Amino acid sequence: MASVGQPAPDFILFDSAKNQIGLNNLRGKKVVLLFYPFAFSSTCTKELCYVRDNMSLFNNIDAEVLGISVDSLYTLARFKEEQGFQFTLLSDFNKEVSRLYNAIYEEWNYNMKGVSKRASFVIDRQGTVQYAQVLEKAGDLPDFDAIQASLNAIN
Repeated sequence: MASVGQPAPDFILFDSAKNQIGLNNLRGKKVVLLFYPFAFSSTCTKELCYVRDNMSLFNNIDAEVLGISVDSLYTLARFKEEQGFQFTLLSDFNKEVSRLYNAIYEEWNYNMKGVSKRASFVIDRQGTVQYAQVLEKAGDLPDFDAIQASLNAIN
């Protein structure tokens, strides 16, 4: 489980362009992990469009944003293209990373099992979790002000 002050659990996932992305490969950068339930759903689209529309806030402080859901690579590629996202979307189709970060609904609406919760984590340049928020209600949005404050506090 990812807790503030602890090393962020490492993982390797495929992005929407079918490239392997490993968290340890991003050492030296600030990283924001944004887990979300489903591409194309209203709240998830609103969340990721906020990031898209405010990318300069992340780019200006050398922060890498990674969106993570249990959607397939193909769904994520279409979502990224249609919304014009300029950040990485990762497929946790096997639900391993969502479980590793304790960001998963084992049972969710309509008898769906294994859906990512809306959660956000800020990881510093050394790979330590500096901020963690796991939301129980999928309709809630992350606290982007707290995410930004955490990023700004990292040297």
